[in-house]
Amino acid sequence: MSAEPTGVRPGSGEMFDSIAPRYDLLNRLISLGLDQGWRRRTVAALSLGPGKTALDLATGTGDLALMIARTHPEATVIATDPSRGMLDVAVEKGRPLGERLRFVVGDAQAIDLPDQSVDAVSMAFGIRNVEDRPRALREMARVTRDGGRISILELSEPKRGVLAGLARFHIHQVVPLIGGALSGSAEYAYLQRSIAAFPAPDVFAETMSASGLRVLEVAPMSFGAVCLFVATPQRG
Repeated sequence: MSAEPTGVRPGSGEMFDSIAPRYDLLNRLISLGLDQGWRRRTVAALSLGPGKTALDLATGTGDLALMIARTHPEATVIATDPSRGMLDVAVEKGRPLGERLRFVVGDAQAIDLPDQSVDAVSMAFGIRNVEDRPRALREMARVTRDGGRISILELSEPKRGVLAGLARFHIHQVVPLIGGALSGSAEYAYLQRSIAAFPAPDVFAETMSASGLRVLEVAPMSFGAVCLFVATPQRG
């Protein structure tokens, strides 16, 4: 496997710029077509009402932001990502939804919004790429109004269960093989390593609790290959 491009931090926005045009196809293939179902559950967990505002962090090519906007046609969605290449793809996909879906360059560790300014925050497959996760979690708590929901969807490496070995084989062997073959780059070798390095669900839930969030649900899906974390701000 080749190394990441010199001077580019693994997991950074710059790293994903080069694969932006093929990102959606790669996600469908690598997830065996399950990723959209995971996103639907993430959107449902936001419990977003009419006229509310949602913030989607690490939006990538905008799949989750688009799903939020289409599921809640009266909602406003702000979507941010550090990769300009990813956002260029997202903007094109989101044009039919008009001004109620807005894409901007942004960092989950320093959200450019006032305190308690959104009703819900989502993040799919992005938190493991954040250098300072507690800081990002505190930022999510800061910008979310009291009672609002925060839904974080992240890939996980299952340790137990009948199909855990098969899932690990998929993550360690199939993911970098398909990603490398179709993208011609090493980003998906990084993906395999980042999944393996991400904390177990219970450990990450503890980090959320220590970062100003009250964890409402930790829901493993697809035999533990992905996990949904649902929380609400806890102040004082």
